[in-house]
Amino acid sequence: MPPLYLTFALMLFCFSSISSSRVVLSLSALNLDASPSAVGMLVGAFYVFPLVLSWPVGVLSDRLGSRWLLLFGTACGTCGMLIPYFFPAMPALYFAALTMGMSFTFYNVLLQNLVGVLSTPQNRIRNFSNSSMFGAATLFIGPLVGGLAIDHLGYVNACLSSMGLAFIAFTLLLLWGGRLPGGQRAAAARGSVRQMLRDPGMLRILLTSSLVQMGQDLFQFYLPIYGHGIGLSASAIGGVLASFAAAYFVVRIIMSRLIARLGEETLLGYSFYVAAAGFALVPFFKSELSLMLVAFMFGCGMGCGQPITTMLLFSRSAAGRSGETFGLRQTTNNVVRVTAPTVFGFVASVFGLLSVFGISAVLMGIGGALTGKRGPPPLEPPLS
Repeated sequence: MPPLYLTFALMLFCFSSISSSRVVLSLSALNLDASPSAVGMLVGAFYVFPLVLSWPVGVLSDRLGSRWLLLFGTACGTCGMLIPYFFPAMPALYFAALTMGMSFTFYNVLLQNLVGVLSTPQNRIRNFSNSSMFGAATLFIGPLVGGLAIDHLGYVNACLSSMGLAFIAFTLLLLWGGRLPGGQRAAAARGSVRQMLRDPGMLRILLTSSLVQMGQDLFQFYLPIYGHGIGLSASAIGGVLASFAAAYFVVRIIMSRLIARLGEETLLGYSFYVAAAGFALVPFFKSELSLMLVAFMFGCGMGCGQPITTMLLFSRSAAGRSGETFGLRQTTNNVVRVTAPTVFGFVASVFGLLSVFGISAVLMGIGGALTGKRGPPPLEPPLS
């Protein structure tokens, strides 16, 4: 299997495992009568290890390569969901969230960096666009698998669905992982975080990336709580989240052409405004079909945000330090991922769940105002 195709296959199974586990653990907590604040803390637990370890993992990948680090990550993903399978209680759910967060640390830094490393300037936009479509597919597959597994197998047995997806990735690495590029021991000298943050362009990309990530995560994690509260089944909730992911896939098919027509900054600004409208509309609908349409609209908005910031970030990375740069990006993203669910969980407990969607809409609107300016031309001409 060619290294780039192996990277795409690993994205499919690794991130599907993470998406499935988020749904399974969140709905399992609600089934145990957990409060919104407890669910928020559970969501935050996913990102403790990514917050602490993303930058060191990126530095290691520049020097050691990705194979063995990814093997460790998939091993954690394979074992993590066994904990709530054997011990179905809230402490086990928190432990599983921490373990899956460990896996997510390796997946998110290493796989995105591999796409850049395996690309040339001529095909970089195409390869990042293709990888983003695989990412969108995982947002469709994971929640759908998790929701169906809960309805047909029960909350406890549904944990095995996430475990199985991670195990497939582990097997792929055992068979073909040796084809992935190794590290560059002659990589550029490691700098400090402060030095990297002195670059205004880099700082702006990192802040924008964090805002995109926050919008995506809040929608994914609080829509199931809203759906559970209005009486939707786990399969229906999975279907709504799958509709959101389907929009990601659709918009990323035409993303290269949109970038060519509008430029990165303008397109990113529009994506924030559409996402704001999606957040604002959720509380007005209670049927599965209407929420699927709202989720699809939200996905059309947020679908371009992450790929655009990923491409911009790789283009600003120093030679031999792209893994470190992606690690820094994930660190800043995960500051938001750890704090936002807990803060918004507290807000939901005090002011009601609907306040989360209103505040999120305002934040996405602010993001659109900050980024909705025409930026420089695209990094390379889009490839058809």
